[in-house]
Amino acid sequence: MGALAAGAGVMLGAPSASAVDVRAWMAAHGDGTALRQLTIPGTHDSGARFGGLWSECQNTTIAQQLDSGIRFLDIRCRVTGGSFAIHHGPSYQNMMFGDVLVACRDFLAAHPSETVLMRVRQEYSEESDATFRAVFDDYLDGRGWRSLFRIGSGLPLLGEARGRVVLLADNGGLPGVRWGDGSLFAVQDDWNALPDAKYPKIEAHFRAAVEQPGRLYVNFTSTSAYLPPRWNSDRLNPRVHGFLDGAEMSGRTGLGIVPMDYPNTRAGLVEALLRHN
Repeated sequence: MGALAAGAGVMLGAPSASAVDVRAWMAAHGDGTALRQLTIPGTHDSGARFGGLWSECQNTTIAQQLDSGIRFLDIRCRVTGGSFAIHHGPSYQNMMFGDVLVACRDFLAAHPSETVLMRVRQEYSEESDATFRAVFDDYLDGRGWRSLFRIGSGLPLLGEARGRVVLLADNGGLPGVRWGDGSLFAVQDDWNALPDAKYPKIEAHFRAAVEQPGRLYVNFTSTSAYLPPRWNSDRLNPRVHGFLDGAEMSGRTGLGIVPMDYPNTRAGLVEALLRHN
């Protein structure tokens, strides 16, 4: 499965720390740690593994992503038949929202030091906020998933979030932390910039996270401009990796959430991010 599907005992080295298990890297941080102080590897369109070149953004499962050190998931839900089907545009991803929750539950049960930040938004359906909320509430209470979630209006401390999924609500009907709230987040997500135009924005956002701390930075390295996501990630991921390991970022921490396409295709990329904790 490559670097992302990390098996038992896979470790990473940090310049100033002992080796850390990528499956439990948050264990090294105290309960009082603010999420904005961390560097959190993530995936963009986390469930998008099917539908052809233009729809696919990942080639590993949610469970494999979590095992590799990923702690931010970007989950796109189509309302259908009273449930959420995972979609990227019109492409059904052979997975329902319940499958995502099972993967998160099983991972967090095995690694209770960790938390998963989950952005949830509507995709390829145009139901009202009230309808979307009603389906979500059925998952919470009708299907028994409420205990998995940490639902609150503000970003929790790490100790308050361990063992649970922090809901980042990218839908007006959902409870939880408001995705994109400018008082909490600073988001770079130019998904329609060619790689050569996108890359300087990625670097600039890393610099801003270091120079202007206080919010949770979200720095999407993904783009689908004019070329399929895989082709763009093949160009961008090595450059991002090089910057993370370079002199300018040496010793820098708190880079925020970094959602990526195909992070496993660049060996060591996730570990490079984790070294910035």
